[in-house]
Amino acid sequence: MKNTIKLNLENIDATYYSGEELLPVLNNVSLYVKSGEFVSVLGPSGSGKSTILKIAAGLLKPDRGRVLIDNRHVNGKPQMVGYMPQQDLLFPWKTLKQNAALPLLARKWTKNKAFARVEELLPAFGLEGFANYYPHQLSGGMRQRAALLRTMLIESDLMLLDEPFGALDALTREILQDWLLEIWERFKRSVLFVTHSIDEAIYLSDRVYVITERPGKIAIEQKIELKRPRSKTVLTTSLFSSYKQLLIDALNIKFPDSTGFDHQQKP
Repeated sequence: MKNTIKLNLENIDATYYSGEELLPVLNNVSLYVKSGEFVSVLGPSGSGKSTILKIAAGLLKPDRGRVLIDNRHVNGKPQMVGYMPQQDLLFPWKTLKQNAALPLLARKWTKNKAFARVEELLPAFGLEGFANYYPHQLSGGMRQRAALLRTMLIESDLMLLDEPFGALDALTREILQDWLLEIWERFKRSVLFVTHSIDEAIYLSDRVYVITERPGKIAIEQKIELKRPRSKTVLTTSLFSSYKQLLIDALNIKFPDSTGFDHQQKP
């Protein structure tokens, strides 16, 4: 159901420890993702965006707050979710097919059954004919599609994607944005997507959260009411431009500290 809450983070605080030094990373962060919804977290580098995904996946336990998946409390408990970090993490000694099949093999599928499932999905991911190629034989965009295929085969309703296109050239990135929307509309997963690109956040998302510089706070939650399916023609519309200005303004929002002085947040 579209209005069901798949992921809910409530009042999350997080701190990193470096020796005896404490580094506040997140400050009272609350956000949610509905079933079948595409939500982005937009913010500058070092603002705690990746930490949010790790907390949602149960890889990190927050100092304070609650993490709920399907209304179950899961703080600090690793979950079977589709988590994709910034690097593709493909094993160089395995073929594309072998890399993609790992989640299925971990669930005790036979190799024949797992490889058949991968082969079935390769065309949808633009990888038909490359099943037996090794990662070093693939382009950056193909490696990212292979990594996302592996993430999809975890077969979780929730996908956590950490800047999957951040290392790609601009043209490849734009192509893969359209491809990702096609995949999302086909499989209807709930997506929490991290990015530092304003255009990317608007183009892909149903809603966008803007997070400030560290310690990250939610500056705004912005609903994106661009019609779907989307094409790059929306980038030139006045509605897109108005969303972009709102998010630019939010990235420069001021928050008073405990002394009463305002600190300018810069993108």
